[in-house]
Amino acid sequence: MTDTMTAERPPVQTPTTTPTVFEAIVRKMCLSATYNKVEMTLAPHVIYTKHDELFIDAEVLARDGKPPKEPKMGTFKLIGLTALRITPRAFKVSSLFDQGSFKYADTTLMAVEPD
Repeated sequence: MTDTMTAERPPVQTPTTTPTVFEAIVRKMCLSATYNKVEMTLAPHVIYTKHDELFIDAEVLARDGKPPKEPKMGTFKLIGLTALRITPRAFKVSSLFDQGSFKYADTTLMAVEPD
């Protein structure tokens, strides 16, 4: 055994929904999905990796068809978003989105461009 042994990191899991998220971010179109049995409309702002898994940060625009009481950015594990699809609803970049946040450093795969 040598002291130069290194452990290989497993590859990031890429769900089949990843291209849908990329398209929604580029086109600034909302996503509709189910997350923890709740139907949601999301404005995806960034997709990134954390602990070798994919996450998105998105503004929650509706939960079960109702708008939230206050604007909020949420973090969603991509693998947990089911029935994911792009909607015809466009969105503007939220002032809640901090593209310079430390959590995106060296992990961002794609983020919205400022309006």
